Amino acid sequence: MIQWSESMIARAIALQTLARKCVVLVDNCGWTGHECDVLAVTTDLRIIDVEVKISRADLKADAKKDKWWRRTFLGYGERKETFNEAGRLIRVERPSLYDVKARQHPPKVWKHYYAMPADIWKPELLDCLPSPASGVLLLRAMRSRIDVECIRRATPAKDAYKLTPEQVMDIARLANLRMWEAYHRRDQSKQQEAVNA
Repeated sequence: MIQWSESMIARAIALQTLARKCVVLVDNCGWTGHECDVLAVTTDLRIIDVEVKISRADLKADAKKDKWWRRTFLGYGERKETFNEAGRLIRVERPSLYDVKARQHPPKVWKHYYAMPADIWKPELLDCLPSPASGVLLLRAMRSRIDVECIRRATPAKDAYKLTPEQVMDIARLANLRMWEAYHRRDQSKQQEAVNA
């Protein structure tokens, strides 16, 4: 049985599912204001966010993330004062009040997907997803490859944020710098192996 990792799943999604539709892909990117395991910029300059999960518990916990909630500050609540036995003021509290609403899509995201190994998926997990607009991608390890199956397509955001060319360049620059850093880590690892040999 295969030992799944986030990077293995992200690579399969990037190379098989998104490569032909996207101009740039970045892993573990916070450009949207929230962490994306894979941030993809489509050819029409929209963002696809892929959240990689390797356990059911991790999938269920995702609904608590801030990216799924819109909080609007309404002001401060009633002032509460606390006094000690001597009548001295020791604490003043003024709670913040927020209006909290669920989001269908994370901020700046056109489409959102969950990607996970097929062997952890159960149909009842659809009820655990924070949005009915999220798609689901399941991965299966075959003999010498990984197959990706889309069991639910993502619903696009009607008011999807469209990137400017400058923003695409910023994301492409980040992807480029990460590539060179990955080469550097690979070379350091090879040098360390040569020293240890």
